[in-house]
Amino acid sequence: MELRTRINTEMKQAMKDKAAARLSTLRLISAAIKDRDIAVRGEGNENGVDDTELLAILGKMVRQRQESAKTYEEASRFELAEREISEIGVIEEFLPRKLSEEEISAALEEAIAEVGATSIRDMGRVMAALKSKYTGQINFGLKYTPMRTSYRPHQYFSDSSP
Repeated sequence: MELRTRINTEMKQAMKDKAAARLSTLRLISAAIKDRDIAVRGEGNENGVDDTELLAILGKMVRQRQESAKTYEEASRFELAEREISEIGVIEEFLPRKLSEEEISAALEEAIAEVGATSIRDMGRVMAALKSKYTGQINFGLKYTPMRTSYRPHQYFSDSSP
């Protein structure tokens, strides 16, 4: 089922179930998608955003809420942090399952082979290949993501020094 349709179906179900908090979060998701659709249509794409970009929007929403929850916890506003965390749970229902470190390592090796990377200079192309296949499954933005901590150039490229 297309992601957009799934979100709308879940919103209707939340209305029927009278789940106010869930409905509120689903409406926020829908508003963010519609906002991005309007921006894309202004650029000439009449079809709106595709599922890949929807996953990026949802990922951004999760990161925003994680930052807000952390800020609220630091300010001892635990009820607000709890609300942000519950919103994260609803948003993550629409994101694909996160890959384990072993799966990330296998995906990295596959991407290196796919693009024919021979040196660390090819890492941009490798990352682009990974992002096109694994959007939402690997967090590319975290400083200490398994991608960055487990990646060792000398494992994959012969001309890199350890």
